[in-house]
Amino acid sequence: MVSTDTLKAQLQDGVLSSVEYRIVAPLDLLDAPNSKALATQAWPGRHLTFGLTDLPQPGQALSVRLCEDDYPGWIRHEALTALEPAAQSYQASSLTRDQISARLQYVIAFMLAAMDQPNQYLWGGTLGPNFDCSGLMQRAFAEQCIWLPRDAYQQEAFTQTLTNPGSEIQDFTQILETGDLVFFGPIEKANHVALYLGDGKYIHSSGTDQGRNGIGIDFISPSGDAVTEAYYGQIHGAGRIIESYQPQTQSF
Repeated sequence: MVSTDTLKAQLQDGVLSSVEYRIVAPLDLLDAPNSKALATQAWPGRHLTFGLTDLPQPGQALSVRLCEDDYPGWIRHEALTALEPAAQSYQASSLTRDQISARLQYVIAFMLAAMDQPNQYLWGGTLGPNFDCSGLMQRAFAEQCIWLPRDAYQQEAFTQTLTNPGSEIQDFTQILETGDLVFFGPIEKANHVALYLGDGKYIHSSGTDQGRNGIGIDFISPSGDAVTEAYYGQIHGAGRIIESYQPQTQSF
């Protein structure tokens, strides 16, 4: 457990932003210091650092950054009980495309198992059983030590581009391989992601605004049920994962 006195001492010594903490219990990260809205979640075993220049007032959340994907957020003071000093700093793995390809079957197995559990769409969800689209993607790959950025548009920028936003999607499936990511959203920015399963099918966590509330399998097709048709009209592009994310930010 971390105390505010510990943080205060590290802050005064000027070392706080370089000290890593290990997460030992499921943790919610908020999207603003005075917000109750979920930005993302972090599971035990992950690392974070603090980005404080002064300790917040009681009731105001603490600024943090997750080490594996550089994702920022805020945690409540009571969440300090979910942290312990890290015995060693997080070290990112370096994987080849062949190594990633060999693990894709297990990534898919994780998603199928998650789909078989009672679940619903949760904005910011990565812990399960409730996920958002990019949270499911990140967690499934992370279970195989393959790290992706957190959000759908970040994941699209990280992958090897297979199609560009606004391009023709005729014969789209001919360029896709099992394990590729399919992105959806307006031409300006992807806001949804799915994993391609082959045979024109993809798996994703989808919200009620698109006709489902949770994880399901749909088709890349202009015709089908309401969910399939809705997403087909929003296809933004596709990408292939050829490496594991390497953190860019060592401290705030």
